[in-house]
Amino acid sequence: MNHCMLEILVKKAPTVRFTQDNKTPLAEMEAEFASLRADDPPSTIKVIGWGKLAEELQNTVQVNSKLIIEGRLRMNSVPRQDGTKEKRAEFTLSRIHPFSNNSSVSEIPSKPLSNQKNESSSTLNNESVKWDSSPLVPDTDDIPF
Repeated sequence: MNHCMLEILVKKAPTVRFTQDNKTPLAEMEAEFASLRADDPPSTIKVIGWGKLAEELQNTVQVNSKLIIEGRLRMNSVPRQDGTKEKRAEFTLSRIHPFSNNSSVSEIPSKPLSNQKNESSSTLNNESVKWDSSPLVPDTDDIPF
């Protein structure tokens, strides 16, 4: 199972485009998160939201917003100008949580911004968390894990 949670800072505002059939919205944004070592610089990651999450990103997320995001992590090969390929991480959203200075990463906020399938998840408590692990988009990456 591939499920991640990250505390992020939005670096570039979400941009929305549509699939080729012009029906499904897709939002992309750039975010950064702190490294595990104090002397390492923050890392950046591309965050993708599909459907209602794309619309929600566009309507509610701004540059310098702090969020806790849940979703799936995958690696993409991107060609460089010199002909070699570079691996880049991409995060596909399943849920967005607002971040307040009163909470820590170990505490999941009680009311997520997004609620895809489980309506009862807006009243989560830490003892009865139910994860929606269904695929968001077809899994096409080559990494077997």
